[in-house]
Amino acid sequence: MGIRPTDTTSELPELPPPPLPARSTGPLGPEQPASGSEQPGSDKDSARHGAERHPAEGQDSRKKGGGRDRYFDLLRAIALFRVVLYHLMGWAWLPLVFPSMGVMFALAGNLMARSLARRPALEVVRGRLRRLLPPLWLLGAVGVTGMLLGGWSPDEEGHPGWWWLHFAYWVLPLSDPPYAEGAPGVHGLIGDDWAADMGVPLWYLRAYLWFVLLSPLLLRALRRLPWPTILAPVALSAALEFGAFSVPGWRLEAQLSDFGAFGACWLLGMAHQEGVLRRLPRYVIPSLAPAVAAVGLWYALTHDLTEGHDLDDMPFAQSLWSFAAVLLLLHISPSWSQWPGRLRRWDRLITLLNSRAVTIYLWHNVCIGVVEALWDRLWGIPWLENDAPWVLQSPWPQLPAIWLLTGVCVVCFGWVEDLAARRRPRLWPDGRVGAGSHRG
Repeated sequence: MGIRPTDTTSELPELPPPPLPARSTGPLGPEQPASGSEQPGSDKDSARHGAERHPAEGQDSRKKGGGRDRYFDLLRAIALFRVVLYHLMGWAWLPLVFPSMGVMFALAGNLMARSLARRPALEVVRGRLRRLLPPLWLLGAVGVTGMLLGGWSPDEEGHPGWWWLHFAYWVLPLSDPPYAEGAPGVHGLIGDDWAADMGVPLWYLRAYLWFVLLSPLLLRALRRLPWPTILAPVALSAALEFGAFSVPGWRLEAQLSDFGAFGACWLLGMAHQEGVLRRLPRYVIPSLAPAVAAVGLWYALTHDLTEGHDLDDMPFAQSLWSFAAVLLLLHISPSWSQWPGRLRRWDRLITLLNSRAVTIYLWHNVCIGVVEALWDRLWGIPWLENDAPWVLQSPWPQLPAIWLLTGVCVVCFGWVEDLAARRRPRLWPDGRVGAGSHRG
């Protein structure tokens, strides 16, 4: 989007917990009842897609036994992997292949609607904040300490009073937390952009927080006027894009821009849970979504879609493309209570990604910066430079190293997600019995 340089992802992602009678939560989503043999996920708290539905809405009978929806877990895992790949490669077409941020917001909206149907709004919002904030605080404890040691101070912005006020966004991200651009790194180990690598993806937590706070009102509006409510964010994005009104201050502009780009996805997730999409004739969505996607793609291509300038810099195109993709994915939604045969082999990996989605989202960008700095040192090895320069020039060999380092962050920092969800801390919650996860 025009306000931020990278597509995050974002995922904050979300992860599910153990299959005990307890609930699980993911990165930024609400809690879900644990399923007998499936494990929970991440970015938006626990297991996003529990089986329970709103009684008044003719709940989807396909979800049996109140277990996790593994189809949603699969979408979240793919979204998270795509976010990491995008931040390494920077390919403008990746968000077109799979719009991760729109998908993650939709999954979070679905889980939020399910929780609001079962518990008081204040309790649900408080639970979401409890799961969202501790991982951010841990990131800030490490990152802000490093920035301060590197010389970051109130004088950096020229307005010490505002600096201290903005510093509070590391505690409650109602707006983007400040960070020390150009903070000195560690030569050969951490690049000078490490603070930006850490701070830029936090727009997702800020947007997620506002969606959570507004969800009780959004759900009420959705039940009264379903489609006008769902389409309102797209209309807002169009109004901002074509200058129908001006917004004072970049912070407010960023909030409205993100709401316009992804608000419809969040509302589609809520609408799916409420049964709004199921009331449409089956042919409507497959007929309408491709047309909306085509308009979004046309707008992106006519506004210079290139590497370094993609859907993140074009909120209106983002809103259309993500809306169409999410609409189709929710329409397909097979609601797996158990994995299909061919996907069972990926159970542990997908469970882990869901269970530590917030940690992976928050730390992966820093891991990319560290691996890139280490890779630059390999140019000092003569035989690599002379005989295998492709190893140094291609980003592909870096990808395994990035995931390995991200795995280290999962072990070192991921336990805070369990504490935030009031679960026993686990180092590697991939669903194995005795490996930090509980299986039924």
